[in-house]
Amino acid sequence: MGFPLSNDPAIVWFRQDLRIADNRALSAAAASGQPVIALYILDDETPGEWRMGGASRWWLHHSLASLTADLDGLDAQLILRTGNAADVLKDVVSQTQATAVHWNRLYEPYAIARDKDVKADLQAMDIEVTSYNASLLFEPWTAKTKTGGPYRVFSPFWRNCMRELDAPDHPKSAPKKLTSLKDRPASDTLEDWHLLPTKPDWAGGLEEQWSPGATGAAARLDRFLDKAAGGYKEGRDMPGIDGTSGLSPHLHFGEISPRHVYWAARAHADEYPAHSKSVDKFVAELGWREFAYHLLYHFPSIPTDNYQDKFDDFPWREDADGLAAWQQGMTGYPMVDAGMRQLWQTGWMHNRVRMIVASFLAKHLMVHWREGESWFWDTLVDADLAANAASWQWVAGSGADAAPYFRIFNPITQGNKFDPDGDYVRKYVPELAKLPNKYLFSPWTAPDDVLDQAGIVLGTDYPRPIVDHSDARERALGGYSDIKKAS
Repeated sequence: MGFPLSNDPAIVWFRQDLRIADNRALSAAAASGQPVIALYILDDETPGEWRMGGASRWWLHHSLASLTADLDGLDAQLILRTGNAADVLKDVVSQTQATAVHWNRLYEPYAIARDKDVKADLQAMDIEVTSYNASLLFEPWTAKTKTGGPYRVFSPFWRNCMRELDAPDHPKSAPKKLTSLKDRPASDTLEDWHLLPTKPDWAGGLEEQWSPGATGAAARLDRFLDKAAGGYKEGRDMPGIDGTSGLSPHLHFGEISPRHVYWAARAHADEYPAHSKSVDKFVAELGWREFAYHLLYHFPSIPTDNYQDKFDDFPWREDADGLAAWQQGMTGYPMVDAGMRQLWQTGWMHNRVRMIVASFLAKHLMVHWREGESWFWDTLVDADLAANAASWQWVAGSGADAAPYFRIFNPITQGNKFDPDGDYVRKYVPELAKLPNKYLFSPWTAPDDVLDQAGIVLGTDYPRPIVDHSDARERALGGYSDIKKAS
């Protein structure tokens, strides 16, 4: 393989690394001195059923617009193409006579298979191909048990990462300038892709909530460290306050690197030692993201198959009406409904509430966890194959490091405990706003005069519960008992 000539272009294939700072593929191409072709390919074919959902496509549009502006500042153009990524990439290589291709690794099963084939094909064309880690603190194959296998439980996995593996690299600055290509290849426009919703335009709440792109990611991290990091350990469970970082969509799209977040959090703890325990908890949440990718890499079927195969015999129920009520935030349980409405309005849901609504679907309704996984995939701006699959299986009890199946979240007590002032429920279920706290999480228990004073007619203004908590709990435990005996 010949060494690339400096006037032969190098392609940087952007994927889920939509930033210029701490982007290892971009930095390597810049350091080579070759003219850089920045390329993004919208590939709806290779992912199959995991093509991006509506909320993710909205985010992608704005993230690519942000990246385009950042690359313009380096005198580089972002080339947009659509189609099968392997075919498009090879076409661009041939059209531009590129002699090198750089990309940052992906870990979804379909991406690993595709990238392996693409690398082999390009190398057969005498193209230099190099890949890098830009989206994880640790490669998913580096943490190993004493027997050399993958971890199946989070806590020992994270202890191994923190104690046995080298600390994550410090983030690198963005290149100052890129050598541009005089004859740039043709490019689609973002408008050509129709990523934004129009009829209807349901994205108003997303516009209010989010600022996609590297600038928005940096601002959100700074705000979290300034305002919420010190109280994160307790505040992270309280959906009525701004107690979490909200970085998950920025991390998924690679607008900020986990190395940047990790070291910024550590620096904050060094400056404010009293915040150390909260920062450790926050960093452990980065660790859960790492663990999800560890599981996806070693057990690539977890997005579709029960990790614990005994759940293949679980008596999941077909309940179209219950599923629709859950999706619409009309179950009659205010804490569940608030979460599902927050998801629809903002494309995101507080993590504590994610557990509550997932438990309700998989256990109260006994609807298969894959239905919930699919709904989240379409509606979350942070829809991430590894985290979505691992988290749904964790709540359903079928996954690695799973919560015991008999841990069935009570949406009434969860509401009283984690939304004690009712701020969260009143925001997203405004028809209950005048109901006293005593009845806010179980409005069907309120006396008629209290409902009258609050202006609520149950069954008209707000639904009655679609299932009784105690009855649903017993039904779910019965289903679990059956498969436990069988196994």
